[in-house]
Amino acid sequence: MRYRYKYSPEYLDFVKVRRGIWQGIRRFLLYFAGSVLLAIVYYFVFSAFFYTPEERGLLRENQMLTQQYDALNQRFDQLETVLNDISRRDNQIYRTIFQADPLPYTSTGIGGVNRYEELESFSNKDLVITTDQRLHNLALRVQRQSVSLDSITALLRRREAAFLSLPAIQPIRNKDLSRTGASVGLRIHPFYKVLREHTGIDFIAAMGVDVMATGDGVVAVVERSMRDYGNKVVIDHGNGYTTVYAHLNTINVTKGQQVTRGQVIATVGNSGMAMAMTPHLHYEVLKDGKFQDPLNFFIIDITPAERDRMIQLATNSGQSLD
Repeated sequence: MRYRYKYSPEYLDFVKVRRGIWQGIRRFLLYFAGSVLLAIVYYFVFSAFFYTPEERGLLRENQMLTQQYDALNQRFDQLETVLNDISRRDNQIYRTIFQADPLPYTSTGIGGVNRYEELESFSNKDLVITTDQRLHNLALRVQRQSVSLDSITALLRRREAAFLSLPAIQPIRNKDLSRTGASVGLRIHPFYKVLREHTGIDFIAAMGVDVMATGDGVVAVVERSMRDYGNKVVIDHGNGYTTVYAHLNTINVTKGQQVTRGQVIATVGNSGMAMAMTPHLHYEVLKDGKFQDPLNFFIIDITPAERDRMIQLATNSGQSLD
């Protein structure tokens, strides 16, 4: 049996004291509790400053996933830009041409039950939730736009003849757009030297350059003259549209003849009242007898950026050629 010593004031000396079993148990429990507490402190200190191999692997995986989410969001930005351009063309061009109602705006928000409740405790929850919401909204917009384009395709099939007769290309080959002259608006008249309304657009070109019909139709007027518009051709495209081609050199069609888009109907000349006898084509578009801006109808053979450049060239030209 083990003993412990205790100082006795009575005997002024240390005396043996027998250690009871409960004292041993209490001593053991105190040592055990201290060891457990120390182990817990060691664990938290080690966890705070050191990673296990498994934790290091998970950390690398998390970093890779974060980078992938960032790349995915950049891709979403590109897709949304393309989709916005398609939507703009749909409402401003395609539906205008086919006289269809604009596509109504509908919200693509996510309502109802919280779909992301299980992600609320994650440190990168905002990135994950935002990416998923963008994907959901993009999918809804693509579906909506697909339905819209399907309806446009159906309209195109029903109105194919009307579309083919629409004056939708440039009347001369003008790929570099450098032949673009003055458009509609107030321009200085080449002979009277005063501001007068210019009702079409001028294309500067060499003598004899081919002039093409800009849409299917019937030749309504063939006129040969040395006054005003000079030699000119007028084509009736139906649906209230007519086009005028003036200051021609030679004319290759006759009144009443059926023509198709892109067919050569004449050549560029300088007949009639043309500035300094400069060869050019004066081209007009009319709808129900009212003059339209031809720049709004070049939708097949030029891009929106090229159209913007044509507008700039035509607007900056303050001198008409006829």
